[in-house]
Amino acid sequence: MLQGVKPFLYRIAEYFWDNIVNVGIHPAMPYIESRRTKLLNLLALPCIPAMFFYSLLNFIQHRFLLAGLNMVTATSCLLVLIFHKRRMYLSARLALLCVSIVVYTFTGVYFHNGAEYFLLSILFVVILVYDNKWLVGSLSALIIAAFMLIVFMPQSWYFAPPVPIERVWINVATSLIFLVVALSFFKHIQTDYQQEIEQQRQTLLSMNKDKEKLFSIVAHDIRSPLATLEGLLDMFQKGQYPQEDMEEAAVVLHKKVSELGAALDNVLRWSTRSLKGIQTRPEDFLLAPVVTEVLQFFDLIIQQKQITISLQIPVTTTLYADRDQVSVILRNLFSNALKFSYPGGTVEMIATPTDEEVLITIADHGMGMSSQQLHNLFTSQQHPGYGTRGERGTGLGLLLCQEFALQNGGMIEVESAPENGTSFTVHFKKGEHPLNDNLTFN
Repeated sequence: MLQGVKPFLYRIAEYFWDNIVNVGIHPAMPYIESRRTKLLNLLALPCIPAMFFYSLLNFIQHRFLLAGLNMVTATSCLLVLIFHKRRMYLSARLALLCVSIVVYTFTGVYFHNGAEYFLLSILFVVILVYDNKWLVGSLSALIIAAFMLIVFMPQSWYFAPPVPIERVWINVATSLIFLVVALSFFKHIQTDYQQEIEQQRQTLLSMNKDKEKLFSIVAHDIRSPLATLEGLLDMFQKGQYPQEDMEEAAVVLHKKVSELGAALDNVLRWSTRSLKGIQTRPEDFLLAPVVTEVLQFFDLIIQQKQITISLQIPVTTTLYADRDQVSVILRNLFSNALKFSYPGGTVEMIATPTDEEVLITIADHGMGMSSQQLHNLFTSQQHPGYGTRGERGTGLGLLLCQEFALQNGGMIEVESAPENGTSFTVHFKKGEHPLNDNLTFN
């Protein structure tokens, strides 16, 4: 039973200690100010019982003046916690520092009790808690003058019977301990501050990388509809459309403008989700509808290059991944397959479910890549080439695909040879779906 009582009492003591030490600290408070407040709490808290004890001891020894000064010091320390509780931070500092300077100077001169060493602790606290250089300079000069007055005053000038030498040693040791605590806490403050700065720097670097990824997504999502619109308008301008085909072309234009609007909506959704960095949110979803959306993006390009699309996607194929990121991967890979395919060629998209994974293969029979290009494919050293009709890429798409695949617990495999085409295979986690037939999506 005692074994259960001790941890309980320890947790209660820890709870009260944390609440007292952190009194006056609130979440909206600047970091450095919260640490200064905590430092004053740590210095004031042990002084309260110590000063009450010495006040009682000096009263018993008939040192009534010194007992009264001890009570004044204890009260000023108690006021620090009260003022911090009420968020009166300036009043708390003035109460502690001004009272301490006056009391320690007087007791050091009057009783020769070693109080001058407490002034050193007060000097360090002044430097820590104030930023105004004039205020710091003035208080520092005042404290140094008081310290020198006590040290160099003739020891034969007794205004009252001096305290026992043991008390002097205790005061000196206590003041030096306070100084060590203040220095240690200051070092802790600096370390925490540097760590927070480094964390913010890493966050900014990550946000910059995410910004580059979003730019890549914008380029791939909007470039294709814009290229289609540009091609159609150019054909209109050159009069390559007969009058009877204008109505049909207008329908195509309307469709492409709608796709561009959908792409912009997609980018806005991504931007909203990525305000604090790109986040992966996996879910179970059917693959076939995503493939349909991807194909709609490239409908006119497929027609212009007369590419044959071969699809082998079981309609019940389900992935467990981030749907938007899977869509980005497929659009990038399918865009590359079209870009490097020769007119009249074939692009294949095959989904192969296994026990735990779904393998999605996108293959073309176009230009292919050399071994050196394959080696640099997923690095910053890659040099984006031109497609079979001069199409130019950004070089960011494949890096983005690889990162998204890894974030979804998958990977990308590539096979290619010059003039023999390229095959990308993406591994995704298999999702759950109630249906289980082998119908094929064509």
